[in-house]
Amino acid sequence: TGIETTYPSLDAICESDIDAAAIFTQNWLHGPQAVQLLEAGKHVYSAVPLGISMQEIEAIVKAVTSSKRIYMLGETSYYYPHVVYCRQKYREGAFGNTVYAEAEYFHDIDQTLEVAKRRGGKNWRKTAGIPPMFYPTHSISQVVSVTGAHMTHVSCQGFIDSVFDTAYNKDINIWANEFSNESALFKMSDGSICRINEFRRVGFQGLGERMSLFGTNASFEQFSGGSVWIEKPGVKSTERLDSLFEPDPAKREGDGEKREGMELLDDDSVFYGTAPIHDTSRLPDSFKGLPNSHHGSHLFLVDDFVVSCTSGVLPPNNIWQAARYMAPGIVAHESALQGGKLLEVPDFGDAPRSLSEM
Repeated sequence: TGIETTYPSLDAICESDIDAAAIFTQNWLHGPQAVQLLEAGKHVYSAVPLGISMQEIEAIVKAVTSSKRIYMLGETSYYYPHVVYCRQKYREGAFGNTVYAEAEYFHDIDQTLEVAKRRGGKNWRKTAGIPPMFYPTHSISQVVSVTGAHMTHVSCQGFIDSVFDTAYNKDINIWANEFSNESALFKMSDGSICRINEFRRVGFQGLGERMSLFGTNASFEQFSGGSVWIEKPGVKSTERLDSLFEPDPAKREGDGEKREGMELLDDDSVFYGTAPIHDTSRLPDSFKGLPNSHHGSHLFLVDDFVVSCTSGVLPPNNIWQAARYMAPGIVAHESALQGGKLLEVPDFGDAPRSLSEM
């Protein structure tokens, strides 16, 4: 990649004169590392999740406010084609009032076992059994980024894992967690209802990150076979949206233009192009031919972060929005531990428009 300067530690990065840093470490380390970087005066891009406790989220919010630096969560789902589409429809008022939404992230541990082993080393079972609701942003962000409403109350149920010699054993993992699947029902600030599923032990193939949203005037429904826009009878017939969401393989970004030293993804389950619904006109010309992944999100993630750092305008997945993606999951897991008790979800407020308004 032509990178000539490296740093041996996070401390060394903090002591350097660089402007920004991106965190791609083990997911339970993100919160404290983000705070350290912000307090050192660096802009921060963080892979998900942002933190695994309310205290960590609060600390990041405080560090952003005091340092006046950009924090952006690398939440891919914000840029997924179906989420972009629903956001446009919602802003047009096409849904009417939101009635109910559901989103889910199905990621069976057997499919991610090698990743878990790399993250955790020889004692990987201690860290791989993280509560599913401690990794909820792929699901929650789909709903919250469309409607703008946030979650206020939750009741959650946990599924006790059926495989004893595994990561989801409260006597093995550091979280004392035995739930491999968690399903939560939320009350939203706009009065609607939302269901979120985070499953890590599930026999499932196909679209593992999906959303459906139902309004008083129209609805969007997504399933393994495709996506549809539905309006009331007599208004408009059901419209299939698959052509808007899937890229033409012959026109994928990077085909025939592979950059030297960069390999395009071979995983067909996550395309590296952009979909017709994506506004690629906003991207720099220099991005053409670069690898892309997670349903077309990577190029937009990079662009939003760099633009925010140089302009001072907060990115879509800023710390206040990111907190609304994460805090509900933390409280949901606590609810599951209490047998589904209805609990209130704390909120850190709306984001300012820019760094200068902090």
